[in-house]
Amino acid sequence: MRETLERLGVVVVGGGVGSGARYLMQEWALRRFGPQFPVGTMAVNLLGSFAMGALMYLAVSTPSLREPWRLALCTGVLGGFTTYSAFNYETLRFFQQGQGTLGAAYLVGTVVGCLVLGLAGHFGARAIFGS
Repeated sequence: MRETLERLGVVVVGGGVGSGARYLMQEWALRRFGPQFPVGTMAVNLLGSFAMGALMYLAVSTPSLREPWRLALCTGVLGGFTTYSAFNYETLRFFQQGQGTLGAAYLVGTVVGCLVLGLAGHFGARAIFGS
């Protein structure tokens, strides 16, 4: 039970850091690009996918990322940082408002971008840290 509570604490602290970072990124993007397109949400999903690809490569393929750090960074920080629930809401909102082109651009840009950056993170970490 104690080990579970310690792991939970690591995830909760990491989640707070990730949520705070998401908030700051979205506020910056809103000021920089305006409200017409959810750049902030898309950016955190893309960056989060890249980071998750790199971190999971390290966790699985090397001894570099031990469990407490994996939990803190992947489940905690990136779990709090990425925003797929917001992505879903914003995509549906575009289609409900008759903005199908923006909805499709957002959907494809996010899904394809996250897959590509997830692979880039994996192969980037592999190139840096070895196979």
